Amino acid sequence: MAIKLLMTWDILPGREQEYFEFVVRDFIPGIQSIGMEPSDAWFTMYGSQPQIMAAIMMPSYQALQKVLQSDEWESLKVRLLDYVENLDFKVVQARNGFQL
Repeated sequence: MAIKLLMTWDILPGREQEYFEFVVRDFIPGIQSIGMEPSDAWFTMYGSQPQIMAAIMMPSYQALQKVLQSDEWESLKVRLLDYVENLDFKVVQARNGFQL
């Protein structure tokens, strides 16, 4: 059963340009290299929801667990935390369209 890892966060004030450069240059290629498949990304313009929501598709919960326990994932997550706050994760059964 396919699943999605939903990730939410807020970009640290004043770090927006550096954040976007990191995501494009390092984070997305990095997660792809460890077997994660980005499927959605959302930016909240207005309201009190997290500023960013990103979804990653994985073929199974076991495959996700293996990746989340890897040194490569831990390194990417630590580097992401240089640019964001309020990082949160949620695992859901994958379906088409926006999931929260």
